[in-house]
Amino acid sequence: MSVSLPLPLGSPASGLDLSYDEIARPVVIEQPLRLLFTRDVLAPENATLTRVLTPRDAGIVPRVLVCWDEGLAGVRPDMSARITAWFDAWRDDVRLAAAPVAVRGGEPVKNDRAALERVWAAIDAAHLCRHSYVLAIGGGAVLDMVGFAAATAHRGIPLVRVPTTSLSQADGGIGVKNGVNLFGKKNWLGTFVVPHAVVNDASFLHCLPPRDRRAGLVEAVKVALIRDAAFFEAIEARVEALAAFEPDGLEPVVRVSARHRLEPIATGGDPFERGSARPLDFGHWAAHKLEQMTGFAVSHGEAVAMGVALDVVYAVRVGLLDEQTADRVLQVLTAIGFALYHPALQVRGETGRRALLDGLEEFREHLGGRLTIPMIRAIGDQVDVHTMDAVHVDAAIDTLAARYGHG
Repeated sequence: MSVSLPLPLGSPASGLDLSYDEIARPVVIEQPLRLLFTRDVLAPENATLTRVLTPRDAGIVPRVLVCWDEGLAGVRPDMSARITAWFDAWRDDVRLAAAPVAVRGGEPVKNDRAALERVWAAIDAAHLCRHSYVLAIGGGAVLDMVGFAAATAHRGIPLVRVPTTSLSQADGGIGVKNGVNLFGKKNWLGTFVVPHAVVNDASFLHCLPPRDRRAGLVEAVKVALIRDAAFFEAIEARVEALAAFEPDGLEPVVRVSARHRLEPIATGGDPFERGSARPLDFGHWAAHKLEQMTGFAVSHGEAVAMGVALDVVYAVRVGLLDEQTADRVLQVLTAIGFALYHPALQVRGETGRRALLDGLEEFREHLGGRLTIPMIRAIGDQVDVHTMDAVHVDAAIDTLAARYGHG
């Protein structure tokens, strides 16, 4: 008995064309980036989290590990009990996989390998899988670190973020980036992952100390400067209410800023930053370096305020921006309560060059490609530049020192 075998694919007798040695097919993964707004998300009667902590398979109640910023204990001492009570109230819809995990907040947690490993260990001990959830509640640094842990466990456990600071609700908590610091560089180790959902709870904004309530407002100013002149004018008109942290001023500005943060991620065509442009990082090349140079004594929001101030003064010097517009920006920032100068701006390296300028290459290296710095030529009119003149950067720093360095 003889058996006829098919000819091997690509053999000459098969009659197939052997000239093609590459196959390319697009891999498209549709995943919405959901942003929900609520108040008192952990109140037992609030069902918001049940809308996002949903089962992947019918009939299976999802399991959730909650990691929360222990800094919240200062304003909500019963935080862990509140989390547990909410899950008890909704036990038919979603289950708490383990006791809530408190993690240290603030930028130092992103330098703490032990904190990262503790979250990994909690995920492992709770036997989470890719049909489970990690729920991160806290400021931007906690969301970054816990998000990185979730993204790397089992190649990715869905993450729901509940930002609790004005900075994370207005900006950082909305995005697709997770990361921790390494080699003395901010966010050197990280991932791009679309969170399953982001839930902004306005009640957290009013629990913050003034410094932290103020921090997120600089991201609102930043996004208005690069995307929305009318939004900047609204901020300018309400600056006294914002400086006083009045709810009717603070909450709408944070909400509009969050929407502006979401839109380019979803529609800009480059959510994972494969190109060289990063317009939402206006003012950030200097901010990231200044944070490092001060050992993070200058917070991210404070550093961004100085970075925006530096860049608008620089833009005037190189002819991109008129002086009157720059003065409007500086006046809004100072009226909100931001300092626009720090002595670290004057620090020089061994060569005599200002150390801050090293932030330009670190910024380029972190993104890749050619150096691309977002600037503005008018309010709401962003433009990229690919070189920064060190002489004009020095002069811009001197201008800030002369205006604001005597406080």
